[in-house]
Amino acid sequence: QVQLLESGGGLVQPGGSLRLSCAASGSIFRINAMGWYRQAQGKQRELVAAIASGGNTNYADSVKGRFTISRDNAKNTVYLQMNSLRPDDTAVYYCNAQIRTSLTRLSEYDYWGQGTQVTVSS
Repeated sequence: QVQLLESGGGLVQPGGSLRLSCAASGSIFRINAMGWYRQAQGKQRELVAAIASGGNTNYADSVKGRFTISRDNAKNTVYLQMNSLRPDDTAVYYCNAQIRTSLTRLSEYDYWGQGTQVTVSS
């Protein structure tokens, strides 16, 4: 009963920018870490960026200095600001969140968004 709804993908020219959003909804007690993964055609899925509930961040080397991850805890939303986009950033981007869904159940589970296509091309 938890959904991650992504938005913001699209087609942009090299050097352009996009801002991805992912909002979690449903039976949420607490969201811990949130992050973004991507999978390009013919390649394995990779971590792009992650952010802990307290704000600590982690980035893939390939996006450091270009991408910024942030979150709005009041809105259960994580963002990925992508600047200076390159053709090799083209991929399906997936939102991920570690969520505790119950007051009485202590377990946390990984939830995934449906994926949003980002295409960087002239």
